[in-house]
Parts: sequence; structure tokens; C-alpha cells
Amino acid sequence: MLDIADELHRWMAQGREFAVATVVSVGGSAPRGPGAALAVDSEGTAIGSVSGGCVEGAVYELCAQALQDGRAVRERFGYSDEDAFAVGLTCGGVIDVLVTPVRANAPGRQVLGAALSAAASGAAAALARVVRGPDGFLGRSLLVRPDGTQEGGLGGHAELDRTAAAEARALLETGRTGTVTLSEDGSHCPGGLTLLVETSVEPPRMIVFGAVDFAAALVRAGKFLGHHVTVCDARPVFATRARFPEADEVVVDWPHRYLRRTRTDGRTVLCVLTHEARFDVPLLAEALRRPVAFVGAMGSRRTHEDRLRRLREVGLGEGELKRLRSPIGLDLGARTPEETALSIAAEIVAARRGGTGLPLTGGAEPIHRDLSGAAA
Repeated sequence: MLDIADELHRWMAQGREFAVATVVSVGGSAPRGPGAALAVDSEGTAIGSVSGGCVEGAVYELCAQALQDGRAVRERFGYSDEDAFAVGLTCGGVIDVLVTPVRANAPGRQVLGAALSAAASGAAAALARVVRGPDGFLGRSLLVRPDGTQEGGLGGHAELDRTAAAEARALLETGRTGTVTLSEDGSHCPGGLTLLVETSVEPPRMIVFGAVDFAAALVRAGKFLGHHVTVCDARPVFATRARFPEADEVVVDWPHRYLRRTRTDGRTVLCVLTHEARFDVPLLAEALRRPVAFVGAMGSRRTHEDRLRRLREVGLGEGELKRLRSPIGLDLGARTPEETALSIAAEIVAARRGGTGLPLTGGAEPIHRDLSGAAA
């Protein structure tokens, strides 16, 4: 649900009533993962998607019905060999969808509103909702913030809420969305509960080193992928806001010095486009020792071999050098800055999602991989 937080937050502010359908689990090949959502308001306006089109019509009708009768429901959609015309996923997968009405006086509206406000503003928060449990529990929600403050509740039992909050915080720390099962023991809930925990975290960082023409195109690609993008270059004549209007930050500093003092984490992407040894070597020596998601550097294969030699000379080991993606980008035959940015962005996505970078035509690997342990 938080993937469409901006629009839903606006609906909340306007006082609209709506129902939201959220993917809570996926089996096999499915177009969208847990947390993907579609919402329908009382005027019939729809936003979002749960399947890329396969079951949208049926989910739309479920939302309209939930908004009318005020009851949360859970529905499963999957491919049917017996009935080729049945509503289902043509890709052969299975998805479970939770449909929750958000009416004007609904008890959980305030909690959902707070979660949507946090997500729309980029604040960190985790929203835990009951997606399986005894009658009356379905759709109950608990909002957990990093400082431990909470809103809402799952069933009026402090111990149950404490257990759920601890699980939600664990997912929030890694920026993941996923399901959590609470056992009956100690939960004050016969049969236990299954929760969908959606997390709202600040966007992952992309730092582009080198204020070159290729960097301008990569900034646009990075923003499209949802990154907070910084451009850094030691040359003030090139590192200007006028040249990079779409960047979140433009920094004039020596790249290695800036990297030492800035914040990075396991989702950070570092793209080195300078391909000049006086910048690259100290920068990459710092970058490859950091636990970031991706380190790539532009340059020819000859430049790459010379770069590896220089990095070995300053003390980097083979394990660290293996993390370097150079020349950066997938082989798309790119020529223009925009094409090059596309090839770099494609490699970043492949690295994050476990893709091969090969054409899907004729491939045997699953199209949608199970990366439940990866950050969202």
C-alpha cells in the first residue's frame, strides 16, 4: 500500500473514502510482489496495480464491494488449468490479496493516515497489518516508528502489540517488506496471526562521481529508479546546479574526500565516471572497502586493467577488486549518454535483483526471482 502513498495521502487529506487491495503473498511467477496495491475511491477512481493487468478488474470489484459493506476480505488469484477463462494470472503464479475499506469513521483510518503521511514525506516507519487470523482481526493495523513510538493495535493486548512491533522494527531496520507469523503462544490470539509488514524508508543513495555529460543522463536514470542522487566533482566549473538541475545534491569536492565524510549503507550505489587515475584510484580504494550495494567505474578495458594494477599497488586485495564492476554497464551497444545511462541502470537493477543481464528470450531462469532476504 505504501507504494502509492503519495496519492492515497492526498485522498486522505481530501476526506475521500476508498478501499485498498494489497498483495500479501506471492507464489511462483507473478508480476508484482508483496506490498503492491490498487485503490478505488467512492467515485470509482482507481490508482495503482496488483498484477500488471491480469486480475485488476476482479480486484477493482472487490474494492468496490468492500467499500460498500465495510468488511475486509482476503482473496487468492491463480492460474486455472480447468477453466481457461477464469480470472487469474496468465503467468502461472498465485497471489493473495487483502482488501481493506478505509471509510470516513473507520477505526483504523487514523493509523493508515499516519502511515501514508510518513511514506509520502520520506520518513521511516513500518505498517503491520493482519492478513490472516481469527474473525475480526483481518485488516487491523499497527504503525511503528524507529524511535519505538506506535499507533493503533492488533487486538487490544499489549503483549501481542509488543511482539508485532519488535518484528516490524526488525524489517524496518533492513528496509524490507514481508510477512511475519506470530504463534499462538503468548500472542493472546487463538491460532496465531500472519502480518504483512510494509516499510517506508528514505530512498537509497546514488552518488555519481564525475560531472561529465554521461553523468547528466545517469542522474535522470537514477531519479527514475527512485534514488536520491548526488553528483560530486572536484572541478567547480563543471559541478554546477545549472548542469545537473535534476540532481538532489551537487557537491564540489575531491571524490575520495567526500566519500569519506558522507553517509553510505548497504543500498548505496556508487558510479565513477571520471576515468582519470588521480580521481579514480583514491576514490575506488575507499569505495571498495565500504559495504555498499554497487561500485562501478567507467572506462575502456585497457583503462580497467591499468586501474586494477594501481589499486593493487595501494593495497587492495583480490576479494575487494572482485566487487568492482568495470567497465560499468551491460553490453547494449550503447553510444549516446542516454543509452549509456540505460546500460548502467540496467546493471544496477540486475545486481540488486539477481538478474543475469541476458535476454529473456530462450532463457530458462525464472523471470521473477525470490529475493525475500534482500532489501526492498
